[in-house]
Amino acid sequence: MPSSPIRKLAPLAQAAKAQGVKVYHLNIGQPDLPTPEKGLEALRHITRKTLEYSPSDGYLSLREKFSGYYRQKGLDVSPEEIIVTAGGSEAILLTFMACLDPGDQVIMLEPGYANYISFSQTAGIEVCTVTSNIEDGFALPGIEAFEKVITPRTKAILLCNPSNPTGYVYSAGEMEKIRDIVRKYDLFLVCDEVYREFVYNGEPCTSALSLGIDEHVVVIDSVSKRYSECGIRIGMVVTRNKAVHDTVMKFCQARLSPPLLGQIVAEASIEGVEDYLKACHAEYKARRDFFIDGLNRIPGVVSPMPQGAFYTVASLPVEDAEDFCRWCLTDFRLDGETLMMAPAAGFYSTPGLGKNQVRMAYVLKIEDLRRCLRLLEEALKQYNNR
Repeated sequence: MPSSPIRKLAPLAQAAKAQGVKVYHLNIGQPDLPTPEKGLEALRHITRKTLEYSPSDGYLSLREKFSGYYRQKGLDVSPEEIIVTAGGSEAILLTFMACLDPGDQVIMLEPGYANYISFSQTAGIEVCTVTSNIEDGFALPGIEAFEKVITPRTKAILLCNPSNPTGYVYSAGEMEKIRDIVRKYDLFLVCDEVYREFVYNGEPCTSALSLGIDEHVVVIDSVSKRYSECGIRIGMVVTRNKAVHDTVMKFCQARLSPPLLGQIVAEASIEGVEDYLKACHAEYKARRDFFIDGLNRIPGVVSPMPQGAFYTVASLPVEDAEDFCRWCLTDFRLDGETLMMAPAAGFYSTPGLGKNQVRMAYVLKIEDLRRCLRLLEEALKQYNNR
């Protein structure tokens, strides 16, 4: 089981904080924007006398709200096609266990969300990777790159759209290419769409649910980033494939039920928050524009412009980004402050790739991002002049 590149350096950050150092966290996608007040009010005014089990697929009232959310996106999804899970993380793991047997293979893009590898290890499945490159902004590689790694044991392709960690948004044309290869080789398409609301290029995210291959598609979704509710652990598996749905439900029954309190908060947060979502979108776009411009002004730093989510993978003028990230936490201080980043090598499966790259999340307010840019520029100078 690999260590998380997002959290593996956390003990060093904690040690720095214990010394009185202020640590700016660019390592993790923890939004600092407020949770919708409706959700917080629901949490404050729970009147239940017993905190009971919920149905294994989640409360019907919540699934109906989710169904309404999808209808607003032009996607016809019934409550019976939604299973509520303990975050998007459980949704991915249960999907892997339902769709693939131990020893089967799943194709993932690298760099990709590091915990996908951990979930694959847990499910006993093998990961085959197709590499996207920083030089072309992490665009979808050619279909021949996918066909090159397909074997008789390949059962699924996993995409994150918009992408964590790169912020790339796969276009309708790119999604259609994936659709064609899924059809050709009779694969599942597992699409993680938790950042759907955060697309900045003017075009909506193309959902896998709109590709016309319903029996092949499983969508992973979550309220964590959409409503700044990471801690309530509410995600979902969405599929029109009844066999997949029923198999996922067997695992859900074995783990009993998704989080009760989280469902209450999520249900209260879904409707009537259009202005909230617009404000969040505008704030993240402003942060992206400011931060990416600032990164590319630092000598030797290169960051493509992310089209969605709130992450970027940037290359740094260092040989070993993990050593640099450690050094920032253990040795570097500027006016009692430092910063924490995630070494990007942990988002690749191929050894040696991403060694001079970091993933950074622009989830801090602009004045803090401004300070982070100053810290990064000075840290690179000092590190390379040691």
